[in-house]
Amino acid sequence: MRNIILGIVCLCVCLTLDDALALNGRRTHTADGEGIEAAIRGEKLLKRVRRGWMWNQFFLQEEYTGSDYQYIGKLQSDQDHGDGSVKYVLSGEGAGTIFVIDENNGDLHATRRLDREEKAFYILKATVVNKWTGQKLEPETEFIIKLHDINDNEPKFSKEVYTASVPERSDIGTSVTQVTATDADDRMYGNSAKLVYSISQGHPYFSVEPNTGVIRTALGPGDMDREQREHYQVVIEAKDMGGQRGGLTGSTVVKITLTDVNDNPPRFTQSIYQFRVPESSKSGSIVGRIQATDKDIGKNSEMDFTIISGDGMEMFDISTDKETQEGLITVRKPLDYEKKPSYTIEIQVQNTQEYVRFMSSGPKDMATVRLAVDDVDEPPVFEKASYLYEVKEDVAVGTVVGSVSAMDPDRARSIVNYSIDRRTDRGHLFNVYPMNGSVFLLKSLDRETTAWHNISIVATELNNPRQSSSVSVYIRLLDINDNAPMFATVYETFVCEKTKAGQRIQIVSAVDADEPSSGHKFSFSLAPKGTHHRNFSVRDNGDNTAGILTGQATYSRLHKSIYLVPVVITDDDYPMQSSTGTLTVRLCNPEALSSSPGLSTGALIAILLCVIILLLVVVLVTALKHQRKQEPLIISKEDVRDNVVSYNDEGGGEEDTQAFDIGALRHPAAAATLDEGAKQRRDIIPTDTLLYPTVRHPAPAPSTLLMTPISMAARDNGDVCEFINQRVMENDCNPTAPPYDSLATYAYEGAGSVAESLSSLGSASSEAEQDYNYLSDWGPRFRKLADLYGAEDSDF
Repeated sequence: MRNIILGIVCLCVCLTLDDALALNGRRTHTADGEGIEAAIRGEKLLKRVRRGWMWNQFFLQEEYTGSDYQYIGKLQSDQDHGDGSVKYVLSGEGAGTIFVIDENNGDLHATRRLDREEKAFYILKATVVNKWTGQKLEPETEFIIKLHDINDNEPKFSKEVYTASVPERSDIGTSVTQVTATDADDRMYGNSAKLVYSISQGHPYFSVEPNTGVIRTALGPGDMDREQREHYQVVIEAKDMGGQRGGLTGSTVVKITLTDVNDNPPRFTQSIYQFRVPESSKSGSIVGRIQATDKDIGKNSEMDFTIISGDGMEMFDISTDKETQEGLITVRKPLDYEKKPSYTIEIQVQNTQEYVRFMSSGPKDMATVRLAVDDVDEPPVFEKASYLYEVKEDVAVGTVVGSVSAMDPDRARSIVNYSIDRRTDRGHLFNVYPMNGSVFLLKSLDRETTAWHNISIVATELNNPRQSSSVSVYIRLLDINDNAPMFATVYETFVCEKTKAGQRIQIVSAVDADEPSSGHKFSFSLAPKGTHHRNFSVRDNGDNTAGILTGQATYSRLHKSIYLVPVVITDDDYPMQSSTGTLTVRLCNPEALSSSPGLSTGALIAILLCVIILLLVVVLVTALKHQRKQEPLIISKEDVRDNVVSYNDEGGGEEDTQAFDIGALRHPAAAATLDEGAKQRRDIIPTDTLLYPTVRHPAPAPSTLLMTPISMAARDNGDVCEFINQRVMENDCNPTAPPYDSLATYAYEGAGSVAESLSSLGSASSEAEQDYNYLSDWGPRFRKLADLYGAEDSDF
């Protein structure tokens, strides 16, 4: 606002100073306050420049405590002629609430108490309008009201309590930590925000730098010992106004802990330690514990125990228990009271962390340990921890495999007996001589069954059986060539009827249960005798396999469909072993094979078996249905003259005429004249007549008939052969005939038999002595019969 005149003295002073400009030692002012700046360089004069009033800032002190509104300043316009027609209007931040203006005269006031820390300045706008018309007389102008700071805020630290640590025995001036305080007052105005640090509690151990707030140690290494005092509480103050009187103060607490350093060596609680240990103690068993103390803590108190001298350095060890920091003395090697009853060792302890800067004495401590060995009754001790023996698998029973030896370590030297722990030899293959410990065989051994035998031999004191010990004996069986090689599997192959000579049809290999040291070496060949040499041959491949080759170009299934090819397999070990394996070769029709190229041999066999089973099921069902429809074969149990029934018991001889009607055989002519109805079988009820008429045929060959002896007398009475043939034909043509398993069959031996008939039906009924010596002439088949009938009665 170019024409508004500000009536504040401070602003006028500032503007008056700013309008003065030195010009060759001269100053020029205008009567109305406008400064004219002229620059004369040589004879030239500069043009005059007009400056306006610098009024766009007002200053107001914060925290006003008066009861009236706080006066800020006055706004006045050139358009205001004092006639009351001008109105001053205020807008912007806090206008009308915090700041008000007198619309008549332009006086500016603050209505309430302001705090610079909440808001440091306000931006407002002012303009002049005609009170009656509302027309703006001046353009709107922006100005700022700034608050002047007063010291109304005390310093505040970032933490209420600080924690810090510093190693004990630190040098003077060692930095511990830094504290920081802030003041909300304006740093740019006066000393309200200028802070100075001081220590009010913590003398004489610590100090603080006034300007930075860094806390440092104030005493030397000898006075800062954690073992004497570990924790400190320090109070630090921060004062504004540069520490002058009247400044505000803030404080904080700093808790400082001295951390441990390794400034104390470990110490044994006593100079001599004594322990007793039984001689039966195992390696690693604890003999005793050694205690040492260290004033330090944590890693600085960790100790390391060592044995530095003494006659027990090889027999004992010492280590550190990580939890209790004690030294553990343990047995290193087996003790023997009879050899040495006591030991003495010198031990040493030191820290694992080396820091000896402040140690007043040596960092190590030493002590003496005396160890007494107690005598105990010990079990026998074997000369070796285990025994290993090798023996051939064909060694004879009773052979000594090896021996073990044990002795009583005590001074008494008790006698030791040996035995086998049968839990390790359940097959009772071995035994041991009780007095000398020699192990021998009880049974034969076989490497192929078990190659290793692990047994335990027990040694027991004779005077005290409770004292015993055992040792493992490992027996390895050495292989001998006692097994013949054989085919690795069952070989079966096929060959076509039309092939070519020398064609390989199969590769065979062999296995051997033996394990020769040089490895297996098998040779293959055909068996020396047989017709298979011209049909097949064997070619040894030299790699424990052989090829089976065809020996000819054509084969005939009609002549032979299966060939069994014997292959001799021989090893090259001593003694040489061999065996013969059989290769089955089947002939196949190439046309049949080509007709079903998609089916393998196994599939064809499976299909064939299914068809056979299906046919058997059909036949069985048909037979069962047919059997249900038939009438019973026998009506009367007594009418069995035309049937031969076997009861597996001995008959009645010549007088037994009830089982068979011999009359039909004696008079065949009379039997032929019988009526047709009488010719029917009497063991069943006929349902149909014969489908075929009775036709006489020549008698069949003797090989097709069942051998039934007919007497010479019956042949003289008629043609028995014709009769039998007729009855056979009747049974063959009879639809009501029984199944073949119960069919009555008749046979005729013929007229050319050397033995003639053996039947007794036609023999004489005389009780005279019979001469059976002729049975001896019938050959070896009747020798037993000749011996029975040719012997005298007195022989029985």
